[in-house]
Amino acid sequence: MACSFSLFHSSIASKSKFPSLHHQNHRRFNRPAPTVISCSSSSTFDSSSTTSSSNDKSPSPQKNRRHADENIRDEARRHRSTAKNTLSAKYVPFNAGPDSTESYSLDEIVYRSRSGGLLDVQHDMEALKKFDGAYWRDLFDSRVGKTTWPYGSGVWSKKEWVLPEIDPDDIVSAFEGNSNLFWAERFGKQFLGMNDLWVKHCGISHTGSFKDLGMTVLVSQVNRLRKLKRPVVGVGCASTGDTSAALSAYCAAAGIPSIVFLPANKISIAQLVQPIANGAFVLSIDTDFDGCMKLIREVTSELPIYLANSLNSLRLEGQKTAAIEILQQFDWEVPDWVIVPGGNLGNIYAFYKGFKMCQELGLVDRIPRLVCAQAANANPLYLYYKSGWSEFKAVKANTTFASAIQIGDPVSIDRAVYALKNSNGIVEEATEEELMDAMAQADSTGMFICPHTGVALTALMKLRNSGVIGAGDRTVVVSTAHGLKFTQSKVDYHSKEIPDMACGFANPPMQVKADFGSVMDVLMKYLGDKAPKH
Repeated sequence: MACSFSLFHSSIASKSKFPSLHHQNHRRFNRPAPTVISCSSSSTFDSSSTTSSSNDKSPSPQKNRRHADENIRDEARRHRSTAKNTLSAKYVPFNAGPDSTESYSLDEIVYRSRSGGLLDVQHDMEALKKFDGAYWRDLFDSRVGKTTWPYGSGVWSKKEWVLPEIDPDDIVSAFEGNSNLFWAERFGKQFLGMNDLWVKHCGISHTGSFKDLGMTVLVSQVNRLRKLKRPVVGVGCASTGDTSAALSAYCAAAGIPSIVFLPANKISIAQLVQPIANGAFVLSIDTDFDGCMKLIREVTSELPIYLANSLNSLRLEGQKTAAIEILQQFDWEVPDWVIVPGGNLGNIYAFYKGFKMCQELGLVDRIPRLVCAQAANANPLYLYYKSGWSEFKAVKANTTFASAIQIGDPVSIDRAVYALKNSNGIVEEATEEELMDAMAQADSTGMFICPHTGVALTALMKLRNSGVIGAGDRTVVVSTAHGLKFTQSKVDYHSKEIPDMACGFANPPMQVKADFGSVMDVLMKYLGDKAPKH
């Protein structure tokens, strides 16, 4: 059910309700008095998420507690307004010119434009601009850490910028997002001479990767389509691991069949077990990711299976919220650099889109420079960049420990190039030894990252050593998956069992006899080596 907005001046700017409004970072914006949007099922602002009025004499701790026989969906439904929604979004050809009239409803099942190009989700920016940047900052900040459905999710706390017309009853969410922005203090100081290095741990999520951010949006829309009686029996994807984990988990939560095409013997056991455990129908296919991608596209054109790969632009609407979260976590100050690992290349565009929306809608006054980091064994974007963007050529991706980005013919190549050109961006690469060493160095400072983050950290090291990134530049490295998904590669590295790799930062266990003297000997030597040198 669509919802509506009633606009009215409010005391929302009072310090008791939104202390952040008085933060010095907000003074650089000229704005009218903030307004509140009150709406119903596709609500821009849910009144149940506000605090008690300062005029209340003795607010009861149970005042806003939901009824004993209702859940958080029921509670949210009870608080909805009946006003009409004026926000909307649609599919348009990616990077279409101003004269293009081609567009599609988000309720249509369409993945490509008439010319065969990519699609993009376009929001009604004029409607969004009716509310100033201060309003959006305060609204998004007011939802962080809440359990109000569906705004407790880092994605759905930005619902108006994601799927403004979807009914909250159709949303499938695990309250994903709101992931840790980790100050990499020791790594920055010890290895890079930097004091302002941060790691956005998107892998601290429901299924252990950033893919949850996009999949909650896609599966929610599929849930809506099925209720609208559209011909969707299940959802399918090709995957190197993380996409299948996210898809299968959200489909399982919604009771929707999921179908997964995996390249045989090319993903970790920790990644393979997730779709199996979630009840997905898993096909292990004797090909690489690009081969799986070709097959799933052919299959979804013939069968009522909804395509869930990042060719589908709905995914990117969820993924862009990680960029908005970074700005929130810096109190709406813009970092200088954001470094993103790149494989199929949808994520680098998603980050660009999130930052750009914040700039266009007045939440910030600029965007950061973006860096896309690729494994040297699967580096078509890097080669394209080094050619001066003269000619793109797909490559045959070779095996890499950064398995999720082992992609030689990325679907979102045009999106990535657009994002990089419009952010004065850079592309770097990492060899297998470089990325594994970077991962080991990061782990030695307490991070425990995935190999893909090792690729991004290698890119940072190279740009720092060349002087492109300065010692004082505020830099964010995007960590895309949890290190626990890649324990075998870490075991092999620290056991020095990787062929043709020095494993220079390996830390294998010390074999010691079971007697006091032997243990004391090795401990005394270890402690002597670690003692401060004066």
